[in-house]
Amino acid sequence: MNMKNGTIPTICREVVVIGGGPAGLAAAIAAREAGCGDVLLIERDRILGGILNQCIHDGFGLHTFGEALSGPEYADRYISKFRDLQIEAMEETIVLSLSRDRVIEVSTRGTFQRIEAGAVILAMGCRERTRGAISIPGSRPSGVYTAGAAQNFMNLENIMVGKKACILGSGDIGLIMARRMTLEGATVEAVFEILPYSSGLPRNIQQCLNDYGIPLHLNTTVTGIVGTGRLEGIRVAQVGQDKAPIPETERFVPCDTLLLSVGLIPENELTREAGVDMDAVTGGAVVDDSFMTNVPGIFACGNVLHVHDLVDWVSVEAGEAGKYAACYVQNGSCALPCLIPVKPGDGVRYTLPRKVSGERDFVISLRVAAPWRDRSIVVRSGEREVARRKHMRLHPAEMIRIDLRKESVTGCSSLEVVVE
Repeated sequence: MNMKNGTIPTICREVVVIGGGPAGLAAAIAAREAGCGDVLLIERDRILGGILNQCIHDGFGLHTFGEALSGPEYADRYISKFRDLQIEAMEETIVLSLSRDRVIEVSTRGTFQRIEAGAVILAMGCRERTRGAISIPGSRPSGVYTAGAAQNFMNLENIMVGKKACILGSGDIGLIMARRMTLEGATVEAVFEILPYSSGLPRNIQQCLNDYGIPLHLNTTVTGIVGTGRLEGIRVAQVGQDKAPIPETERFVPCDTLLLSVGLIPENELTREAGVDMDAVTGGAVVDDSFMTNVPGIFACGNVLHVHDLVDWVSVEAGEAGKYAACYVQNGSCALPCLIPVKPGDGVRYTLPRKVSGERDFVISLRVAAPWRDRSIVVRSGEREVARRKHMRLHPAEMIRIDLRKESVTGCSSLEVVVE
């Protein structure tokens, strides 16, 4: 430990960003461009870019750059700008603790430091649900991976994870890995989804499953894992309306690999430690329209706030958080009084932000609770209709953004978002 007289060295920084993925990079850049000359980014990996480094497929940047980029290409655009602005980064650094008064304790290659921050931006991203999180019974052979772990092995380590695979869950990473394994010569037997609809984007269903003849079985789940040293197969069964397996439908599917794509969990251990209020639906912090939490000077953005479908929106959202964090440091506050609550109504799972000031333009992000066709997203304040957006198709996998002008909510005491 690099300590003197038993004390940890302490430094002061204006804005500290925790996480060097797409959200952290965009937030740090925005804070610097907003006039903050002292920005520090902390990343636990040895390189910046986060999850983008293993996402070698294209489809990134269509909104931000107007072209389809691979994950590493998208990350490189931001990393290059980050370097051009000469923002400092601490790679291979673990954040050990975060206090309510924005004191951060970190460990860098065995050296401990304490950082006192004027503002903190949380951009830690999310992690995958594992087999243990969904309690699949059976033995514990090798060959069972989360889809992201398999993606890391194949794209970064050049290791083939199996030859005959099944996938539980139709999240986007699982769908992309179904295509990836097929292109590498493996056989993907099927994708099994417990819900009556896919959890992934419709374009990924078409491009990753339909184009390669990979079947998707809805209302079906894995009821058991079979194998000793290596996975030999799985038992699957259809489920009823209560999501419980129907015993008479159970069957055995031989395979040597099972990939799990069963959801993402925002990495919010530090957030909770700092005393930030949490949203039970998103698993992220409760924020206002400046992306500040209930703890003054602590902001959140990206997948640590709520899981996104497109990285472009992560960057846009993080840019706003970075701008307001810089404003907080420079002015002692960025916050206008946020007295207008925003809540989800019929057909809407969640809305973000949870409260707005009504004194600046803002965006409401939301997800619907079920698939629909020919419906409208309506924002209301009591009997008054604030906004209405018609959609030919609504799907829970797709995040919806509604831009609102401050003039549209003048005189509103609360906002509710519903599907009609």
